[in-house]
Amino acid sequence: MKFALIALMLCIAGASLYAVYLRRRLEMALALLEAERSRQRSLSASYGRITEQWFPLMEGYPYDSANFRFLGTPVDGIQFEDDRVIFVEFKSHRAELSATQRRIKKAIEAGRVYWEEFHFQD
Repeated sequence: MKFALIALMLCIAGASLYAVYLRRRLEMALALLEAERSRQRSLSASYGRITEQWFPLMEGYPYDSANFRFLGTPVDGIQFEDDRVIFVEFKSHRAELSATQRRIKKAIEAGRVYWEEFHFQD
């Protein structure tokens, strides 16, 4: 009877140690997974920034790319046409406008766009 009790206690202790080991392995695997997800998001953002710079040169761009000026932020650029000025934002896949970009879009749509000149003297 004593032997069975000792064997049971050793099994429980071994199972507990193995559970601790498995938990640590799981935590390490989850940390690696999160690091990989973060790396993928970073690569996706980098890909988007690179694509934004090339989009005006692609066949599907409806304007003369020679009249496009890249800004990068808060909007990708401005297209200058003979009869209008167009603020341009490129998005890939399911990307959406940021809060700042939505505010800029609303200001433009509401006609709150102005021209100002500043002259500096020596």
